[in-house]
Amino acid sequence: MTKKTVRSDDGRPVSLKVLGEYLDLSPATISLVMNNAPGAKSIAPATRERVLAAAKKFNYRPNTIARSLRTRQTFTIGVIVPEFSEGYFTMVMNGVEEYLMHAGYLHFVVSHQGKSDLIDEYPRLLSERSVDGFILVNTSLNEQVRVPVVAISGHRKMQNVTNVMLDHDRSAALALKHLYDLGHRRIAFMKGQRHALDSEYRWEGIQQIAKKIGITVFPELCVFLEANSWSPELGYPVVRDLLAKTRDFTAIFCFNDIAAVGAIRAITDAGLSCPNDISVIGFDDIASAMYQTPSLTTIRQPLRRMGETAAQLLLKRIQNPLEAYPETVVFEPELMVRESTSGVRILAETVKRKAKR
Repeated sequence: MTKKTVRSDDGRPVSLKVLGEYLDLSPATISLVMNNAPGAKSIAPATRERVLAAAKKFNYRPNTIARSLRTRQTFTIGVIVPEFSEGYFTMVMNGVEEYLMHAGYLHFVVSHQGKSDLIDEYPRLLSERSVDGFILVNTSLNEQVRVPVVAISGHRKMQNVTNVMLDHDRSAALALKHLYDLGHRRIAFMKGQRHALDSEYRWEGIQQIAKKIGITVFPELCVFLEANSWSPELGYPVVRDLLAKTRDFTAIFCFNDIAAVGAIRAITDAGLSCPNDISVIGFDDIASAMYQTPSLTTIRQPLRRMGETAAQLLLKRIQNPLEAYPETVVFEPELMVRESTSGVRILAETVKRKAKR
């Protein structure tokens, strides 16, 4: 078979029809491959490679406007997050972005910084740009939207919303049992900010599990985060102030890893050490947790996988609007034991050594 000549006399990319003649394939086959449509999986890998190679050679691009008119989709997703800092949100977004990219979707990302007016306004603005669906990260809608929504750590039950979340009761059980088995009984607790949607659920889980396994939650050892911050500064002042009032505790369970890093610094600045004087356990298992000094014992959320799953669920709902969809998808946490927690026996020996000096 002689290959047909592909020409574009005015320098513009070739059309789908001309590319089909060159490859001796139907325009429909080429369209399936270029749009990464579900039917493309039935096309032989060698054929898909030929299509992609020819498209690259002749600078062919699908007509996105025609595609949108045909499918009534814009192939764009609105993603709403509280902020863009290193840690929790970076890891979630890695999973979201990778899945959307491979599926051929673009996305708009906006951050509301916990401001209620932006939380209300962003869904409207993105809807005006005809996004096909929303992914919400630690954010909850106040009004329903017409397109599918998947919320990561959103918790609020709403029509048309799938919630992807962690099992917070299991998380509390893993953390508290670990500290209990190490001999800790006087434990300080850190509750998250009111605008952090996980705060109440995690706090309820802590109280229930603590009662179940015999740990008393002392009010004087509870600190409450208020700052709208996503740096270690979040945990530093509350632990510094707690230590100024009392040092009668042997461990602290922090709201997240970023706050735990600040807590460890406050412990050090008070002339104490972690874990010899006070054990610290975080939450999330962000990328830097195992590289801290000491490396951080923490509850791991499978953040990247949660982001990837949210994107996958959303696209499935967009592409199959009449199919039933799950209201909730729950992920299991994992305890990552590292250097920032140790037994109370070590603490007692340290105190004795200091008393002898």
